[in-house]
Amino acid sequence: MPDLADINHRFALPDHLHFERGPGELLFAAVRTELVSARLCLQGAHLTDWQPRGHKPVIWLSPKAIYAPGQALRGGVPVCWPWFGAQAGGPAHGFARTLTWAVSSSALNADGSVRLQLGLVDNAQTRGIWNHRFTLCLECTIGATLTLKLTTVNCSDTTMTLTQALHSYFAVGNIEAVVVHGLENCAYQDKLRGFAWDHQRGPIRFAQETDRIYVDRSAQCVIEDPSWDRRLHIAKTGSASTVVWNPWRERAATLTDMPAESYRDMLCVETSNAGDDQLQIAPGAQHALSAHISVETISS
Repeated sequence: MPDLADINHRFALPDHLHFERGPGELLFAAVRTELVSARLCLQGAHLTDWQPRGHKPVIWLSPKAIYAPGQALRGGVPVCWPWFGAQAGGPAHGFARTLTWAVSSSALNADGSVRLQLGLVDNAQTRGIWNHRFTLCLECTIGATLTLKLTTVNCSDTTMTLTQALHSYFAVGNIEAVVVHGLENCAYQDKLRGFAWDHQRGPIRFAQETDRIYVDRSAQCVIEDPSWDRRLHIAKTGSASTVVWNPWRERAATLTDMPAESYRDMLCVETSNAGDDQLQIAPGAQHALSAHISVETISS
């Protein structure tokens, strides 16, 4: 386990960033500035909280999330890598979200935001699951806006094929009033119908379980949330697919780490390379996937 005192000595930023032990004895980076409060778990490089000053929380975390070594957290922004979804012989959504990442750098930017970089490299455990050599870097820029940039470098001598996602869970006031813009006229695969293809007509509204991969779309999405008088803007690069998910009550009731009624309070709009949007990364090459999130007050 990483040494907490050493991490603070090397990477803490007085009055802006420190590292602490949290639930389940997991290590967290805590950001507290005039602009924002945020937390990130070093296990999985998993952002669990982001709340710009003057706004309600933007990231949703389950009140029943399980904090334990090797256990994925429900909510936040899990890093799904090197595959998205289920894969025979491997953990759901890959192994990156349950391994402990190393802090590699921290800095205070001129605009008051905090930049934090974490890294993950292959080892015998990962190569036993997925036989590639790699380096993985998550760069987080945490301020009044949030940018997450996930960079994969192929250190193998063969091409690697992968899918991935920044599996962002957003907090909303009432899912039944939420509207998602930006995916109009877009083709999607519906997981609830055996990945059957369909076509989005108009903006997305929610009245039942939704689990879709929207393809061939790199444009910004906007979550309009009238209950909380705000819009969440999600811009992205390095991504040609967007996953939209809400479990609704029946599915949520089957999840041990999520209260059944919490489906009302959350929505996943995920920056991804998922489904048919697979990456082929040549030896020595790299790919960067990024999400940029901002908050707009509707009444302003």
